[in-house]
Amino acid sequence: MTALVLDCDGVLADTERYGHLPAFNATFEQFGLPVRWSEDEYAGKLRIGGGKERMASLFAEPAFAAAVGDADRAELLRTWHRAKTAAFTRLVAEGRIPTRPGINRIIHDALGAGWTVAVASTSAEDSVRAVLANAVGRATAGRIPVFAGDVVPAKKPDPAIYRLTADRLGLDPAGTLVIEDSRNGLLAATAAGLSCLVTVNGYTRDEDFTEAVLVVSELGDPDRPPVDVLANRSKARPGSYLTLDDLRACLEGIR
Repeated sequence: MTALVLDCDGVLADTERYGHLPAFNATFEQFGLPVRWSEDEYAGKLRIGGGKERMASLFAEPAFAAAVGDADRAELLRTWHRAKTAAFTRLVAEGRIPTRPGINRIIHDALGAGWTVAVASTSAEDSVRAVLANAVGRATAGRIPVFAGDVVPAKKPDPAIYRLTADRLGLDPAGTLVIEDSRNGLLAATAAGLSCLVTVNGYTRDEDFTEAVLVVSELGDPDRPPVDVLANRSKARPGSYLTLDDLRACLEGIR
């Protein structure tokens, strides 16, 4: 069995800049919280796996902690995160979050070739399902298992989400390729014993992807400029865009 397992944020769509960041800031405004994250500040928050965990980091700031007081922080985080997820899914529904190039094509090609295709993310499940449906259509999304949210006790770079996905679907690690966009995701995949292709985004392009079998600017499409191959340890020889043959070659070992 050959399998393709995709992260959501930054892989299926350019969600961080156009979705999560504005949704976080809208939530802060909704609850009158004394914080707004700039793009540069949010780049630092992306080193923290998980939306609730990013929000929780605010409690380390004395001014914020004083403004919130002694309320039940765990309950506050749940409330804020529910509101943030709702704000995010509205942005998806409004078509405000662009699907990344090549995703729709590659997923349909993989399903057509009989591959198992799944999504593994530690973002909220409702958000992930909304992004997936927007990227490939609701009918196709219904064929793709999603493992997301709090189904595992630890966020990436912990490998728990990939181990759970592989176990639940009975995947052969030697025949499973993960597509990620960040170092945290890459470390999670490789720690689970899975090969990982990285498609970078504006927030992650300069991260260390030494363990990846292939690093590209995007998956690409026939009507787009050629992809940039940033690193390649695989047997793939990408042309102007990645094909299913390139993904198969990523599973053939390191050259």
